Amino acid sequence: MNIASGVNMMPISAVMMGRMETIYPTLIWDNDTVILVDTGYPGQLPLIKEQMERAGLAFERLNKIIITHQDLDHIGSLPAILQELPHKAEVLADKVEAPYIQGEAHLLKVTPESIEQAVKALPAEVPEEWRAAFRKTLENPPKVNVDVIITDGQQLPYCGGIIVIGTPGHTPGHLSLYHTASKTLIAADALIVENDQLLGPTPHYCLDPDTAKKSIKKLTQYDINTVICYHGGLYSDHVNERILELAAE
Repeated sequence: MNIASGVNMMPISAVMMGRMETIYPTLIWDNDTVILVDTGYPGQLPLIKEQMERAGLAFERLNKIIITHQDLDHIGSLPAILQELPHKAEVLADKVEAPYIQGEAHLLKVTPESIEQAVKALPAEVPEEWRAAFRKTLENPPKVNVDVIITDGQQLPYCGGIIVIGTPGHTPGHLSLYHTASKTLIAADALIVENDQLLGPTPHYCLDPDTAKKSIKKLTQYDINTVICYHGGLYSDHVNERILELAAE
């Protein structure tokens, strides 16, 4: 879905844990640069390529990937994307998240207990070999090297300008992005859309819910026309006013 000139929200839908789940990676591009923000779950490369084609962008043009944080639904297809491209694409992330993305530290939300819970939550009809493959993915999550460290407040000189916004809480180094030219906020998991309403992050999924709530205040500094949330998708109804309300809660 084209949001503005050079900005596309890509719905990626698949059955996860026995139910259909849709996530929303973002494409930002100009004549020289094509950026993918987050990469979906493992195995979703074909869906990403399909959505890029629908947006009118050849997959081979992709040359930068920004990872907003370490969670599996954001890094899952990153190794497959890098392997499929005919050239080197830069991976950009926050320095706090980099060790997890690179496999130097265990993903903070993927613990032995969470793995057991996730496997038990699979529907009874899931074949045993699928269960084993699912467990293996959780025990050995994707990992790639981070090429460029990006930091809170940094302006990336691509595609009309992209401001990096540190929004920790969901994970320690969680980032959001503000595309200056289109006034689009790519919130990642700092905000969600549920039942057509823009909401703060779900505390259950945040490593530090209090910090995640405080991070919303940083978003009030920007003039935002549209928000893309990784969970829930698009929100464009009086965005600035709604973010002020959430920041005050």
